[in-house]
Amino acid sequence: MIASLAGLVVGVIVAAGMWAAGSGLLTGPAFERTNYRGARLVTGAGLFVPFSMAVVAGVVETVVLITESNPPWVQLVSVSLLCGVGYGFLGLVDDIAGVGQSGGFRGHVRALGEGRLSSGMVKLVGGAALGVVVASSLGRGDEGVVGLLRDGAIVALAANLANLFDRAPGRVIKVTTTLFVVAAVVARSPTLAGPAVGVGAGIGLLRPDLTERSMLGDAGANPLGALSGVAALVAAPAAGARWIVLIVLLALNLVSEVVSFTAVIDRVAPLRWLDRLGSQRTSA
Repeated sequence: MIASLAGLVVGVIVAAGMWAAGSGLLTGPAFERTNYRGARLVTGAGLFVPFSMAVVAGVVETVVLITESNPPWVQLVSVSLLCGVGYGFLGLVDDIAGVGQSGGFRGHVRALGEGRLSSGMVKLVGGAALGVVVASSLGRGDEGVVGLLRDGAIVALAANLANLFDRAPGRVIKVTTTLFVVAAVVARSPTLAGPAVGVGAGIGLLRPDLTERSMLGDAGANPLGALSGVAALVAAPAAGARWIVLIVLLALNLVSEVVSFTAVIDRVAPLRWLDRLGSQRTSA
């Protein structure tokens, strides 16, 4: 837990510093979006998640090389960076190229049937492939192809689920942070320090997100979700537990096609309070 907590703190500090120094990079029409209240603000702030992870990973790898040490908490640094950069890139493509396209899985399939490849479909296919690569990088090959595909699906579905929660200020950061903390408590593994940096980076961007100065966008939501998926794999080493995680994630992704998570949250008082905590939304 100490390693995970340290990773969270480092991520918060680095991302908050990057936002303070580099938020001006996101100015321009390509990064302007209208939020749920009709206000214009910048999207793509989530890019500071993979940026922060890259900086920390570079420092860590340099220190390891100099000291010739290999503590257990560095084991998932490279895998975490792959999640951050890979899913961040796929999310950025959808943030920029997906404006005006039909949302949801059915919308992307419909577009494909009409001979158009939507940016959302690129993200879904690329995310699935990247999930398999990430799962393979975790080094568990004792269950063969089936286990690899299952673990890859967990990472990819977690990334997509986080994107589905990114519908209100701060929501996806709160959800993924909660999921990561639960996984970290269950796992009690120092290897989660790597994913913790990315999740901490999300927390470091919470204030501008809550105050509606920026949106994470898919570039931030997808990496945060994928890192939560990696944490779930570490917390659930048994095959049976991983199948349960996969079923839950798949069910939530499918339910989102017909049920509004926002409507559910608004109907449940404790969830509504947590969802709006710190934001400018009223409790009405």
